[in-house]
Amino acid sequence: MPIVASMGGNAGTQAMTVTVRAIATRDIAARAAHRVIGREAAVGLINGLAVALCVGLGAGLWFESPALGTVIAIALIVNIVVAGLVGATIPLALDRFGIDPAVASGVILTAVTDVTGFFVFLGLAGWWFGFL
Repeated sequence: MPIVASMGGNAGTQAMTVTVRAIATRDIAARAAHRVIGREAAVGLINGLAVALCVGLGAGLWFESPALGTVIAIALIVNIVVAGLVGATIPLALDRFGIDPAVASGVILTAVTDVTGFFVFLGLAGWWFGFL
């Protein structure tokens, strides 16, 4: 479980850093925000698939449970994509409201990726293994 949450946090922090830098250097216009968000979501999907393949396969082999490996892989993909979306969206939204995104984005991002990671992982595991 901590791997799912921490990988989402790492991916979100990367997206957030790129977005905050673009805001600070004025490399982003308000009307181009959707492109930045879309690009970070696409990067999140690519990274999520790569990480999910490695970690899901490793967990499935280590615990001799392909189902567990699949649950971890799906949770990683979802959490990393959400992290990319949120990591790009939060700084843009905070900047729009006149709040310094470099100061406030990290706390919100961490909360969102942790909650998303735990809910997706535990929800999938409960559904997959029949606990729900």
